[in-house]
Amino acid sequence: MNTVRQRIIEQSRRLPKGALLAPRTFLHLGSRTAVDQAFSRMARTGELVRVGRGRYVRPRQTRFGARMPSPSELVEAVAQATGEVVVSGGAAAAHGLGLTTQVPVRAVYLTSGATRELKLGSQTVELRNAPAWKLWGAGTREGEVLRALEWIGKGAVGHQVAERAVESLGPEERERLMVACASAPSWLSRIITGALFPAEREGATLGNA
Repeated sequence: MNTVRQRIIEQSRRLPKGALLAPRTFLHLGSRTAVDQAFSRMARTGELVRVGRGRYVRPRQTRFGARMPSPSELVEAVAQATGEVVVSGGAAAAHGLGLTTQVPVRAVYLTSGATRELKLGSQTVELRNAPAWKLWGAGTREGEVLRALEWIGKGAVGHQVAERAVESLGPEERERLMVACASAPSWLSRIITGALFPAEREGATLGNA
């Protein structure tokens, strides 16, 4: 007869790569005590890795050994498990768009859920609660542009940087970004609209001269 541990392993293998595992979702396989003990043993042996309170992931076995999920795979699993909106932080967005050569030291993500930290071995993945406007456009280039420019900051982001950020956006992406400006802080809205419509911005500047 299969043990609780074996049944947990068998079911976890059917889940997507990097999926979060929680003892409470395996209670149909045994008593709470038996399931908790199985998770505890598997964490000690390295079959599972504890990433947060009551949350585990199963390393994927490769020919080079056990491979942990990447931070992006982990936060995607968090979003699927909790229903939260989770997006890359502004520093990662700015680096991805080529607006800075500074490589983010920490893996920081913005979330509609609570602020907390997850552990991937020695690496810390930080989830920071953020207002809805910062979470806008999850998984889109225009959303990354908004978060990147906000991260660079008021007084630091100029029109040239903003124009570089939006230059790769298509017409529909630009339209969606323009609509999102209604919810963004006024300074950020001005920077973005100026980058989207540089000719109008320059005309207004000349008119005020």
